[in-house]
Amino acid sequence: MDFANFLIQLLNSLQYGLLLFMLAAGLTLIFGIMGVVNLAHGSFYMLGAYLAWFLASQFDSLVLAIVVGTALAVALGWLLEWLLFRHFYHRDHLDQVLLTFGLIYIFEEARSILWGDDVHAVQVPELVNWSMPLTENLSYPVYRLVISAVCIALALGLYLLISKTRLGMKIRAGAFNREMTEALGINIRLIHAVVFAMGVALAAIAGMIASPISSVYPGMGSSVLIMCFVVVVIGGIGSVRGALVSALLVGLVDTFGKVLVPQIAGMAVYMLMAGVLLYKPEGLFKQ
Repeated sequence: MDFANFLIQLLNSLQYGLLLFMLAAGLTLIFGIMGVVNLAHGSFYMLGAYLAWFLASQFDSLVLAIVVGTALAVALGWLLEWLLFRHFYHRDHLDQVLLTFGLIYIFEEARSILWGDDVHAVQVPELVNWSMPLTENLSYPVYRLVISAVCIALALGLYLLISKTRLGMKIRAGAFNREMTEALGINIRLIHAVVFAMGVALAAIAGMIASPISSVYPGMGSSVLIMCFVVVVIGGIGSVRGALVSALLVGLVDTFGKVLVPQIAGMAVYMLMAGVLLYKPEGLFKQ
């Protein structure tokens, strides 16, 4: 493999890893802070992709579609937390699994009724619909670099929100000791609603920005959900920092595995997870 091909695969792994982080960050926040096992998280990714396709066709602008779609995802997350999830915080994980598993079927059926079962393409915005030349024969799509930049910006924003703001302090307190946080007069229900809406929005944004390169198709949330859980387990449940490190590792192993050792590429990520859990059963980073 020459340097140009190595650079392309490295950029691909970075972009894939950062997208996985967007998904895993929302999932690990919801589980680590609210204690909810959310199997429907992949459906929010699918919903984001379909919203990007539908709204972009209405507004003739992917950027505007992402802005409006993000607002709709936040509203959906808030509504779901208020109607359903807040009633399951103190119940067994099995009840939560059954609830979220049922939501997968509801979202899939709603998607089929609203938008059908066809595969759709989303147009890359004209401003970034070009490729950066690397050699005489090889180039790299600029839109993939834009995806990485957006994910890095959102990751930095999430870090600053959780680490440097009063809201972040309340979120960390609620994750550490819910009863003590409530005793101090903090509205833990509001914190949970904010966290859940944030998690849904992150998953939907990942689906929206990835839609031009992955297409939009039924069931697209199922495959990313499995990889998302792998990232969360490797990084440590409840750790956003762990989710970032783990997502980048998974992106590298998956991308280079398909290029260098395609015979075992499907196993490579799970071998990585097994190796990490063998030496660090709680993941790379504790909450």
